[in-house]
Amino acid sequence: MKEDYYDILGLGKGASAAEIKKAYRKKAIEHHPDKNPGDAKAEEMFKKAAEAYEVLSDPDKKARYDQFGHAAFEGGGGFGGGMNMEDIFSQFGDIFGGAFGGGGFSGFGGFGGSGQRRVKGSNLRIRVKLSLEEVAHGVEKKVKVRRKVQADGVTYKTCSTCGGRGQVTKVTNTILGRMQTAATCNTCGGSGQILDRRPNDADSQGLKVAEETVSIKIPAGVEEGMQLKVGGKGNEAPGNGVPGDLLVAIETEDHRTLKREGDNLHYDLYISISEAVLGTSREIDSVGGKVRIKLESGIQSGKILRLRGKGISSLNGYGSGDLLVHVNVWTPKELNKEQKEFFERMQNNENFEPKPEKSDKSFFEKVKDMFS
Repeated sequence: MKEDYYDILGLGKGASAAEIKKAYRKKAIEHHPDKNPGDAKAEEMFKKAAEAYEVLSDPDKKARYDQFGHAAFEGGGGFGGGMNMEDIFSQFGDIFGGAFGGGGFSGFGGFGGSGQRRVKGSNLRIRVKLSLEEVAHGVEKKVKVRRKVQADGVTYKTCSTCGGRGQVTKVTNTILGRMQTAATCNTCGGSGQILDRRPNDADSQGLKVAEETVSIKIPAGVEEGMQLKVGGKGNEAPGNGVPGDLLVAIETEDHRTLKREGDNLHYDLYISISEAVLGTSREIDSVGGKVRIKLESGIQSGKILRLRGKGISSLNGYGSGDLLVHVNVWTPKELNKEQKEFFERMQNNENFEPKPEKSDKSFFEKVKDMFS
């Protein structure tokens, strides 16, 4: 079972953005590979801290994690399967400031001791529409994505402006003395490389557009508006950059007869007066296929039948919701002469007089039970 992100950073769930950033910086410096050379345990803790920060520093991801835990990111959502050292330094290098010699990091290709960083490609966004059955059980979708990839035959060379550092330094005279500042190289964009040989089908960065089929595992229980992330399936970056991510927005289709409420489903069942009086059996829809239910004689309109476990699988892995069947007795609006005479004779019959029992709950009690 994965560790809680708040526990990894030593925080409580009410931590502010500033507290999360401060706690991550403290953990990252404590377990940094340069400070703990050859220590596999320290490296693992360093990665865990980065993973926790990647989620908790993003307001949307943090809200989903607070509600659903790690299950919110199953199937590619959230951290995209974990980051390597290059990803961490590429995305969070600025968090460390000057803790390791002017912000440089050695030995992992993300930020070198010279300050070079790996540029990350842009993210791509798509929408995936799911049926209620797919939401209930989870599904693997294969989608075609047009993304930028490095063209065959493209080569790069060291940037002459920054000498491959990815940064340029500038010395200025101030009233406090000579001050040196570093900025991202405008020529190479911080990658330390520029285009050397460009094939005819490549753009100015050595990239071309290609279509690729991407498999997306969508966990059961997702909701409209949720966003999953497939790591590394966005646009590639020039040179030795890190690919962007594919962000998948979830849309859901309305079902013909079933309505969703959280993990529960609702079904409106209409029966005739004769069926209510005599009892009957009916076949109704569920996300697992048709199911047959039995209605006892004398069933009242407004009765709610609960089919346990026939709802939506919980996103956090805690079982499934229920299917609630709402029984509605349909009153005919038009009667022929014979039918009308029958009900006129029954008006004063004691069997047709309302006699609610204590077990027959009121409307407000039923609503209370539904939400409890």
